[in-house]
Amino acid sequence: MSAPRIGIFGGAFDPPHVAHVALARAAITQLGLDELRVLPTGQAWHKSRTLTGGEQRLAMAREAFGELPRATVDDRELRREGPTYTVDTLRELRAEHPRAELVLVIGADQAEALKTWRESGEIVKLATIAVAARARPDPDAPPFDATTLPAGGRFVAVELPPMPVSATLIRGRVAAGQGIGQLVPPGVASYIARHHLYAPT
Repeated sequence: MSAPRIGIFGGAFDPPHVAHVALARAAITQLGLDELRVLPTGQAWHKSRTLTGGEQRLAMAREAFGELPRATVDDRELRREGPTYTVDTLRELRAEHPRAELVLVIGADQAEALKTWRESGEIVKLATIAVAARARPDPDAPPFDATTLPAGGRFVAVELPPMPVSATLIRGRVAAGQGIGQLVPPGVASYIARHHLYAPT
């Protein structure tokens, strides 16, 4: 019996949008994942702005990914005290699933910053890194530079068409009173409206 392949897909998901869901679906299908763990981040060490509350981001993630086969929203990073580091999550999952192949799913911007993550050398030992090289919110960004990846890791590609959508764009549109119906899953749009998220204060 072959070892299970478990994908790990983390992010602020503030809010989760259609490009997040497209990347999750592509990773499950193209990489033959048995399961994809979607992990809303807790205290993001690299974010300068304050994130929306964890319970709300968790609820939106469940709305966005709940109907996706083999995807599970995992709240462990929200329950963990202190800053959230991917290496800690990978170590936990390795201890829970010692036989599994772990696959960390990231977009191009994250991949190019991977060397700056805590214990990046350990990250690439614990997991195969699946890079969606064209998954950038900025359509005018330069091509993905694979030379920025840490040495010694195993990297695979996830093919995804460019999707110029970002959480920053969505928050700005809500604040300006503009529609976001094409940018987020319907359940997320309803949640944002019901809870008055991102509206001007």
